Amino acid sequence: MRVERVFPTPEAAELLELVADIARESLAPRAALAEREGSFPRDAFAKLGASGLLGLPYPEQYGGAAQPYEVYLQVVEELSKAWLTVGLGISVHTLACFPLARFGTDAQRARWLPAMLGGALLGAYCLSEPDSGSDAGALRTRATRVGDRYKLGGTKAWVTHAGHADFYAVLARTADERTRGISCFLVAGDTVGLRAGPAEHKMGLQGSPTGQLHLSDVEVDADRLIGAEGEGFTIALAALDTGRLGIAACAVGLAQAAFDVALDYAGQRRQFGHAIADFEGVGFLLADIATSIEAGRALYLAAARRADAGLPFTRQAAMSKLFCTDMAMRVTTDAVQVLGGYGYVEDYPVERYMREAKALQIVEGTNQVQRLVISRQLRRE
Repeated sequence: MRVERVFPTPEAAELLELVADIARESLAPRAALAEREGSFPRDAFAKLGASGLLGLPYPEQYGGAAQPYEVYLQVVEELSKAWLTVGLGISVHTLACFPLARFGTDAQRARWLPAMLGGALLGAYCLSEPDSGSDAGALRTRATRVGDRYKLGGTKAWVTHAGHADFYAVLARTADERTRGISCFLVAGDTVGLRAGPAEHKMGLQGSPTGQLHLSDVEVDADRLIGAEGEGFTIALAALDTGRLGIAACAVGLAQAAFDVALDYAGQRRQFGHAIADFEGVGFLLADIATSIEAGRALYLAAARRADAGLPFTRQAAMSKLFCTDMAMRVTTDAVQVLGGYGYVEDYPVERYMREAKALQIVEGTNQVQRLVISRQLRRE
């Protein structure tokens, strides 16, 4: 089903047409086989970068496209509809660029950001650790100042693009204070002492590599500290607000893909002399799915417009991530049900969509954490 969108500018409409063409012609036909084989589509990111799609929300002076989040997130949604590994990868790369783009000095941005946004490089974000996921303030990776350099040591976990990224935004402890002792570093992927562990064997998203990142006496120049010492936790929280909007857009795209398959199947599959979509049990289910997807899209776009207007959007980002990913889990499960036995086999993609949807309820903060964020924000407002 064609998604009806309202764009802030004619240029934004043209951009989404370009993205839809790339998604339909270059991404969607490859997705099933690549996910089955666990093949990471690095070439797809290179193509998207060449089209200017790896730096959409960042300033033009540094190689970005200066697009509002309202537009950037719809690009993520469109890519995720074709292939979630790619949509999620764009969201992660954008998240990895955020600390430098928002908190770096002019000199730091001028030195590193153009290459990060230009398409040749791919980024990763390193906050979680084996013993600190939702409790990010408990991270133990340490950075020690030695002259004009920092020496980093520790292990990061659940790193999307681990071993494939060209740069990592790494949160590390520079003091013993729980949250005020965390700092952010930009670490090149080829730095001595940096090593990726084996890729995790996941339920879904096999094409998107996830693994640990081990830092053993990793030395970086002091000018790779982003922001001031102790500002890392603030940077991480701000980054997660934007990252959660990216995951919400991914979820809506995935749900839309599952709905499109279910709607087409229900219109063609005939039982008792009728298309199964004619039966209320299926027709009403499809109506609920369509309504949920529209609601999720409206929710993340409303949050994006707040971000674009410079308004606080922490609560709205958490609500968007919570609602859209829970919605995607329901929609993909219902899509499997609409297809019946065919939904449970690999002949149709909905079984893959259902497995992929589960990850979205976990990444960028579990949905239980989102509820905690929302409840705390409500008490502050």
